[in-house]
Amino acid sequence: MEAVAAKWTKLTASERLRRSSQVLSIVEDTVCIFGGELFPRKPIDNQIDLFHFTENSITETKAYASAPSPRVGSACTALNGKVYLFSGRGGIDMTPIEEEGALWVFDSSTSSWSTMSPSSTSQPCPAARSYHCLANDGNDIIYLHAGCPATGRLSDLWSFTISSQTWTELASAPDPPRGGTSITYTGVNLYRMNGFDGTKEQGGSLDIYDPSSNTWSTQTYLPNGTSGPEPRSVSALLSLKIGGEPSLVTLFGERDPSSLGHQGAGKMLADVWVYSLRAQTWSKTNVSGDADGLPDARGWFAADVATRATGTESILIHGGLGESNERLGDIWLLSF
Repeated sequence: MEAVAAKWTKLTASERLRRSSQVLSIVEDTVCIFGGELFPRKPIDNQIDLFHFTENSITETKAYASAPSPRVGSACTALNGKVYLFSGRGGIDMTPIEEEGALWVFDSSTSSWSTMSPSSTSQPCPAARSYHCLANDGNDIIYLHAGCPATGRLSDLWSFTISSQTWTELASAPDPPRGGTSITYTGVNLYRMNGFDGTKEQGGSLDIYDPSSNTWSTQTYLPNGTSGPEPRSVSALLSLKIGGEPSLVTLFGERDPSSLGHQGAGKMLADVWVYSLRAQTWSKTNVSGDADGLPDARGWFAADVATRATGTESILIHGGLGESNERLGDIWLLSF
């Protein structure tokens, strides 16, 4: 696959935005940021930060409506004008926040939070967890995968149907169980890659879930940083069209864990890789920057696809943890 060119543009940075292990979703032109930590094991607060971006500017607003408790390592996804958030860790002891399968729902049009609980309390629902991931089918279904419960790691996959408010447990993903993994939905299949299994970062496998058959398959690649992306965790995986071609993009992440665990920073990556769904091949992106240069290598950050008025899709990233163990407070846009 021919290398793809892309350009980084720095949109803004502030002390308020400095954090890692936060979540971010984009609703139309509104960037919604929630949670995270500035200091290890200390959730920032339960305020949501909203940014309305245009072609040339980003402006900041705040919402103070009733909100979820402060947390880190949560997961969220935007669907039909709302942001859905599930679980995470709270407090110094970093225990998963158990909310009996409920999702928090943020409506950016009213700057208000509500909860959506399962319609039946007798049916199974996913356990509380952190460093898991969410995606959606663009219609009525949210997918929840993996993460860290009170002990160990998970490989489970669940779907939540919004219209009926019901959870369904689906086929588990290929082992090993992991936290800090990433999923994305392409309109047909769900894709999963990367993550940390408790010993090492995972790589070399793109796992594909087919909702029509409730089965997983795997495409392997050489994770040497030349033929395919190196193993990593707490990175990102996003689905978008590049030059009209359906593609996956994985970027950044932690390559080797810190000896300090959650309180330290490991080896961070700054690369961007594009996967052609048509050719089924990886290509390392040739990136350039503006006057502000390029974003620092990082993991534990947040990212989503930003769609311009022209229909062009870009990738927006925010914050995270740099190799110096410093939380970052910047927002960048990657245009292809």
